[in-house]
Amino acid sequence: MTIEHLFYTIYLPMKILCVLLPHFPWRCEVRRNPALADRAAIVVQSKDTVSSQKVVVDWSPELAGLARDMPLQQALARHDSAALIPSDIPCYRSAFKEILDGLEQVSPLVEGKDLGCVYISADGLHLIYPNDSALINAVREVTADFMPQMGIAGNKFLASLAAQQSQPDDCKIFWGDAASFLKDLPCDVLPISLKSRGKLHDFGLRKLGQVAAMSPGPLQSQFGLEGKRIWELAQGIDNTPLLPRFMEEVIEESVTLPSVTVSMDAIVTSAESILLRILPDIVRRGFGIRNLKLWTRTWNAEHWERDINFKEPAMDIKNAIARLKRALEDYPQPGPVEQVGIRVNRLGYPLGRQRNLFADIRAQEHLADDIKQLELKLGNPQIYKVKEVEPWSRIPERRYALTPTSR
Repeated sequence: MTIEHLFYTIYLPMKILCVLLPHFPWRCEVRRNPALADRAAIVVQSKDTVSSQKVVVDWSPELAGLARDMPLQQALARHDSAALIPSDIPCYRSAFKEILDGLEQVSPLVEGKDLGCVYISADGLHLIYPNDSALINAVREVTADFMPQMGIAGNKFLASLAAQQSQPDDCKIFWGDAASFLKDLPCDVLPISLKSRGKLHDFGLRKLGQVAAMSPGPLQSQFGLEGKRIWELAQGIDNTPLLPRFMEEVIEESVTLPSVTVSMDAIVTSAESILLRILPDIVRRGFGIRNLKLWTRTWNAEHWERDINFKEPAMDIKNAIARLKRALEDYPQPGPVEQVGIRVNRLGYPLGRQRNLFADIRAQEHLADDIKQLELKLGNPQIYKVKEVEPWSRIPERRYALTPTSR
């Protein structure tokens, strides 16, 4: 393995290592089915649950001219003999989590928000890794199956550019004033919206050097707050902080159904059983669910997911299930479901709540609180009810399900 160093005149105090795992979904599929390594293949998923249009998620490296979210018809017009692989987003997330867990053994500060892109704080590791080569080798041991491209620089933007320009299993290191390096790069490398990139092109700004030569005022007048960030990035300035994983707790659970189903009640019941495993521990710590992602997987590997936000952190099963059921009703499933999962992305502290003025409703609330406290104390549901799931089924066991109370 070689490491390319590009030195400049100004020393940057921060030290960020960016690790890119190119074609991560495709490589996850190859790990499951090694025969795909010798075939041209495209990983696809449905654009939405309303239309049947497929879009590109990833592709094998030898296929040129493809882009993420490109319509499948357009991709097949260029590579009509490529094999099509349905995307398996939960599998990719699981594999990425394993990599992040391994990288946290290299450095305690690891950010992995987007699949296939990791930022690692390399500050203060000189007692463990005497030089950059030792650190790179440690990272490479964790990510060797995914042909990592690595870059080290003084901020996340420069580290990302360094990684993009390195070869697989190699690393580029940028130190100092990177203006001379950035000036000839296209504006398309900027991590900004597609609309803003097009606007830069409309103004004739195609190179970062052209943007850096301007004053920030005109850019802010045309792009608003994003204009200042565009100008700073063109100068090599990126103050975006590293957000380690321990600052954002993520909880994910899933359940595989005994048989595929299109029954809304069966899917809701499965989601409810997952929440009943997740929520008690969250509530016990004094938190509620602020944001979660509900996802399903059909029998033919179609992936469906929806983000659900709560104005007040959810600490009650009944309210959470009502929101999940509404999402399932508004966005139909792409086919018969065989797996249901919930990913809790953000927790929050509950707000104050006034008790009801009516005595009978207060009594129900008190009873519900007593049941909740009992379940929290004993660690599992104590009161169940019979719920109708598939009353039309010829199999008696599938007509009803025994579920915990939902209050």
